[in-house]
Amino acid sequence: MKLELIAATTFGLEAVVRRELESLGYKILRTEDGKVTFLGDERGIVRANLWLRSADRVQIKMAEFEIMEFEDLFQNMKGIPWEEWIPVDGRFIVNAVSVKSKISSVPAIQRVGEKALIERLKEFYPVDYFQKTGADYDIRISVHKNTATVTLDTTGAGLNKRGYRKLIGKAPLKETMAAAMVNLSFWNPDRILVDPCCGSGTIPIEAAMIAKNIAPGLSRSFASEEWDAVPRELWKNERANAYKEIRNDITLKIYGSDIDPGAIRIARENAEEAGVADLIRFSTADVGALKTKALSGVMISNPPYGERIGDREAIDHIYDCWKKFFSDNPSWSLFALTSDKTIEDKVWGKPADRRRKLYNGRMEVCLYQFHGQKING
Repeated sequence: MKLELIAATTFGLEAVVRRELESLGYKILRTEDGKVTFLGDERGIVRANLWLRSADRVQIKMAEFEIMEFEDLFQNMKGIPWEEWIPVDGRFIVNAVSVKSKISSVPAIQRVGEKALIERLKEFYPVDYFQKTGADYDIRISVHKNTATVTLDTTGAGLNKRGYRKLIGKAPLKETMAAAMVNLSFWNPDRILVDPCCGSGTIPIEAAMIAKNIAPGLSRSFASEEWDAVPRELWKNERANAYKEIRNDITLKIYGSDIDPGAIRIARENAEEAGVADLIRFSTADVGALKTKALSGVMISNPPYGERIGDREAIDHIYDCWKKFFSDNPSWSLFALTSDKTIEDKVWGKPADRRRKLYNGRMEVCLYQFHGQKING
């Protein structure tokens, strides 16, 4: 069955997700703020969930229509073939959001949408009441400028929930964001990668998983695994294929350090869970201890940022150490994710080569990209 699928993503990462989908061989239909729509099928649902590193979730686009009155919503929702996806015992829920639209009451949109869905299912299932004891079906009605887009979520818990992070540090970076930072750096496994503020190790771990070609969704489950409409044999086959794709013959030069020994303990345990502990060297160290003999490399980091006096002193110490490091090693590159706008002046002494506005959770941040000098010859 041909399907329009949506890879929902953090604002600013659409191009990264688009490249990931293209590398999986899928045709891109549209790229919009926060989502990339592509053409797929049931196997596409499986592969996208297993392999997308930077997207938040994978949705089926069920319908899109103009909505000026609640009757428009009811009739169009009832016209969707829900019975092809939701069985009689399906545990369905309807959520909604409305922005700049005539129909603005979210509770009312949810009520009317669910009523229409139930009326549709009653035409196919001889029941008066749906018990909702089976698999989960999360339906979302997004209304923007009087256009409603109806989607069915296939993922469940967000794609950032890889399964390896059993322990979390004080200020966790989402795995999807860490993977995007690595991909945006265009780091390759032949180069050194360093994160001197690694916390619970997410950036080094995601880099190692990319290099080793471990499918990020390999060790977790998804909502659509329980659906009859997506054959279990597809999940079995694609997982088996993903295991075959893992590279076990590589050596990497990935280093993660942090001043907090508790964070390093967590990082090592997370790396063990992810299957990459042998590829990363973690150590407890202050950023000032960072030294290298390598002519070039890449630093990818999510340094702490805050407004308290102690935070400011710690941040300025990090920047001072980085400034010296990059002065001594001008061919190294830096990719830093922070909300602190002083980083350009304090570390590099000039504007970043590129800035990318992103959101870490609900916080607006920026990925500052500083490119090192090219080595002649």
